[in-house]
Amino acid sequence: TYIAYYPKRETLHETVMRAIEAFDLRMPFDDLKRDTLNVVDTLTAKLGEVPLRANFQIQVLSSLFYRNKGAYVVGKIINGFNEVPFALPILHGEDGQLVIDACLFGEDDLLMLFSFARAYFMVDMEVPSAYVQFLRSLMPRKPRAEIYNALGLAKQGKTLFYRDFLYHLRHSSDKFRIAPGIKGMVMLVFDLPSFPYVFKVIKDYYPPQKDTTREQIKGKYLLVKQHDRVGRMADTLEYSEVAFDRHRFEDDLIEEIRKFAPSQLEIADRDGDGREEVIIKHLYIERRMIPLNIYLQEAFDAGAAEQVERAVIEYGNAIKDLVAANIFPGDMLWKNFGVTRNGKVVFYDYDEIEYITDCQFRRVPAPRTEEDEMSGEIWYSVGPKDVFPETFGPFLLGNSEVREVFMKHHGDLLDVQFWQSHQQRIQARQVIDVFPYDPERRFAAQAAAGSRTAAARTGGLPFTS
Repeated sequence: TYIAYYPKRETLHETVMRAIEAFDLRMPFDDLKRDTLNVVDTLTAKLGEVPLRANFQIQVLSSLFYRNKGAYVVGKIINGFNEVPFALPILHGEDGQLVIDACLFGEDDLLMLFSFARAYFMVDMEVPSAYVQFLRSLMPRKPRAEIYNALGLAKQGKTLFYRDFLYHLRHSSDKFRIAPGIKGMVMLVFDLPSFPYVFKVIKDYYPPQKDTTREQIKGKYLLVKQHDRVGRMADTLEYSEVAFDRHRFEDDLIEEIRKFAPSQLEIADRDGDGREEVIIKHLYIERRMIPLNIYLQEAFDAGAAEQVERAVIEYGNAIKDLVAANIFPGDMLWKNFGVTRNGKVVFYDYDEIEYITDCQFRRVPAPRTEEDEMSGEIWYSVGPKDVFPETFGPFLLGNSEVREVFMKHHGDLLDVQFWQSHQQRIQARQVIDVFPYDPERRFAAQAAAGSRTAAARTGGLPFTS
């Protein structure tokens, strides 16, 4: 499953080079010595002056983790009783040759890399459970089910998740309830307060403004499942014929399901033992997050201006990452985005998503007459795929603090040119990289920053060493 290397501090660079060369990649590296020296510098800074123990070793999983344009070396450094997980992304450089792009360290970096809001890896594993066990040692807070899913083993992930869920039900006593927050027009959402997931059922009836069907909604969720989620769309688990004990449901929730999704509800004593069960015909389960509108309201109430600013900036970044992946979220209201425990903003309402390339981004036509300008009704035709970015403002920016931050950092989202230019880029088959780590962590970015600093020290003159 993994290979263990036992380097001394003076041979650390040779050991890292040997670990990379062991993968026997056919494409040559642009400069493997340079890249591995960058890794060692990062590693040395991480270890600091801590003495190396007798069992100092580097354990590296035997297979690379492939996703999008990159492959990741994943392993951990063991020094005495300390273990530090790491991952090394390998990408194609500008000339097509390989480069080690960055050095990710620690559990938080690995959690971002294996996030439930990212596409699955492709990994060649002889014993998947051994890989999961190794990865769990790197990320002890991450459920095994999510690790199986991240490795593309959806059936095992769903099975293990359901076992964990049944175990939780046996050892808890709280009841399922209608989920807090603004109710959706298409999905009925409920949760169990002690369980960090939400359960979503497609309603039988939709208001007139929602021109959709059950099959279309299921198709949108499937699209997200198979698409690159770029860290901005939550993964979902889909189940059918799910049975719950009736006594674990609040009566209000039963009435809500009976009112809005009667075709999805059955209450029966299937075993004939006098114990009623609630059977949900079809549902989606996804990670619970704090709805962005609630998160912002709590920040306003607490007077946390910095928290508001970070959330609004993250919201705009989330939309731009989705655009880079050819996804238009459709309904961009704050309530359709959630905040994860590490502060990332993630989209989770998929019934109106479209490919950017399928949308028609338009400017609002100028009013023809004064009556048009004063009218409360639109005076121009609107097609089913028409989008008018300049109209986003009134729905999103009613709060002056939010508007100031949004316009400073993401005002281009209200400009039709932003959307049209990205649409043209995608149609030209250009793919923008969305990294699962801070771009400033890239070795190339650090080198460029170092060059700028050095140039400033030398009066801006070019120099070589």
